Amino acid sequence: MVKEKKIEVLNSQLQRWKSHLQFIEDEMTFIEKLLNSYVFEPRTPNLFERLVTYRQELLKSKKEKERLKKAVLKHINLLGGIIECTPEICDKNFFQKHHALQDKVLQYFDDYLKLKTEVYSYAGSVLKRRKPSC
Repeated sequence: MVKEKKIEVLNSQLQRWKSHLQFIEDEMTFIEKLLNSYVFEPRTPNLFERLVTYRQELLKSKKEKERLKKAVLKHINLLGGIIECTPEICDKNFFQKHHALQDKVLQYFDDYLKLKTEVYSYAGSVLKRRKPSC
C-alpha cells in the first residue's frame, strides 16, 4: 500500500513536469516569433546583437527542454516497471534516478524563467512606440 502511494506521488510529479515542459514549448514559440519580428525600435544600440544572443540562448534552452522531455517520458515508462519490481534495491535505484532527474528539471525551470524574464524585460524596453492617432 505504501509503495503504491509513493508511485502515485511520483507519477503525479512526472505528469506535472511533462505539462510544464509542454507549456514552456508553447511559450518558446511565442518568444521565438517575438525575437524574429519587426516590433523593435530599429535605432536601439546593439539591438541586432542582443536579439541574436537571445535567439541562441533560446535555441540552447529548446534543446535542453527536448532532452528533459525525453528523460521524463522514459522515466514515466520506468515507473510502470517499478510496480513489477519487488526488491528494495530496485526501488532505491529508481528513487535515486528520480531525484537526479528532479534536480535537473527544477534547475531547467529556473534557468528558463530567468531567460524568459530577461527577454521580456529587454523586449518591453525597445518596442516601437505607437504613434497616437489623430
